[in-house]
Amino acid sequence: MKISLIITTYNWPEALNAVLESVKMQSMLPYEVIIADDGSKVETTALITKHQAIFPVPLLHSWQQNKGFRAALSRNKAINKATGEYVVIIDGDIFLPKNFIKSHALTAKSGQFIQGTRVLLNSKQSQKVLSSYKLPSLLSAGISNRHNTIYNAYLSKSCSNFFNHCYKAKSCNMSFWLDDIKKVNGFNNDFIEWGYEDNEVHQRLLNLKLKGLYMRFLGSGYHLYHPECSREQLNDNKRLLQKTIDEKLTYCQNGLTQAATLD
Repeated sequence: MKISLIITTYNWPEALNAVLESVKMQSMLPYEVIIADDGSKVETTALITKHQAIFPVPLLHSWQQNKGFRAALSRNKAINKATGEYVVIIDGDIFLPKNFIKSHALTAKSGQFIQGTRVLLNSKQSQKVLSSYKLPSLLSAGISNRHNTIYNAYLSKSCSNFFNHCYKAKSCNMSFWLDDIKKVNGFNNDFIEWGYEDNEVHQRLLNLKLKGLYMRFLGSGYHLYHPECSREQLNDNKRLLQKTIDEKLTYCQNGLTQAATLD
């Protein structure tokens, strides 16, 4: 399976560097890595250029102008560059355990998409990961959702479950077939600032009659601590989500196809 790994980022090269190092340590490498850059400064470009010279798989940089938080559009631009058959999306603050890509690859099935889990690191534990590239254990201090540190295929098979609503969505760890995300026209570019753009794309995939699998005990990402994003547009974004739910929409009018013409 050719997996395109998409990593969103914005002006945190230290975290992106650690995440890229964790990609290099994967037991199963992705086919390609695409950085979905929401308008970072030159430091991020320089970091990516440095990695490109030595990276074990193609490393692409998809950049758009900084016009505020536009993660949906940024992801769409990156998806448009993807040449793999399967897409895994993470955020640039998600450090990957060594079997992360393998977990998504082995769990992927036709007719479904995957929502993964995460382990939350506090500031002190995050600094340790940033400096050492080593993950905490189940019993380490400074972590939340610690049960997600467990990697066990048997537990995953027993405890993973399908969901029929969009409220588990977290774009920091999700995956889908490239053909499926094209059918719904990707993320909705109308979502500006933080909130609900991942829930909304989940809802359209569900409306398309795809199964959503909540993958437990495999492929958890480790979330590096940072201050929360602004919630200024949350109510407007929630209204967009509710429209998709109420009208059972499967396709957005401002998505993947339109992203190619936007800056």
